[in-house]
Amino acid sequence: MRKVIVISHISLDGVIQSMGAADEDTSGGFVYGGWIAPYSDEVVGTVVRREMNMPFDLLIGRKTFDIWAPYWPQHADVWPGVNTANKYVASNTLTTHEWQPTVFLSGAIAQQVLDLKQQPGPDLHVYGSGNLIQTLMKHDLVDAFWLKIYPLTLGNGKKLFADGTIPAAFRVTESQVSPRGVIIANYERSGAVTTTLDWPTA
Repeated sequence: MRKVIVISHISLDGVIQSMGAADEDTSGGFVYGGWIAPYSDEVVGTVVRREMNMPFDLLIGRKTFDIWAPYWPQHADVWPGVNTANKYVASNTLTTHEWQPTVFLSGAIAQQVLDLKQQPGPDLHVYGSGNLIQTLMKHDLVDAFWLKIYPLTLGNGKKLFADGTIPAAFRVTESQVSPRGVIIANYERSGAVTTTLDWPTA
């Protein structure tokens, strides 16, 4: 079964909104667009390029698709794989688009994603797509989080773990800290949350 992997740049207080550019997503009055730029360095760049060059299919939400569809076909030299990858897009309104290959998912998204996971093919990479991620987490469909955690707080904005999360345990499969303080950490599901009933008193 292929995995659903959420790939996110995230602030210390959990914000993932508009990390790349000032006008990427200003909804809710968000004014800190492009907040990852001061922390770019060779270590983060190497990890991002490696992830971009892996075999993958895309699983993204409508808003992310609307940002990417006009951009990436014009920048194929930077990320050729994003244009040739199968793109599965959660949308209740779009049914077709010139950026191909693209399949639009509507209605029971969770079941459709579960079906996709059971089909042959590369892992499903999720970028951006805050609302879709909440649905995936609520239905326990996320197998891994590949996070870049930045040393700043933003106070408001769309958050990775906004709602709908379920109790789940993870294990770290890769970690490092970049020269500019970005914690790069990959987490994979490792079963249920365990607790201890008898906490040592001495």
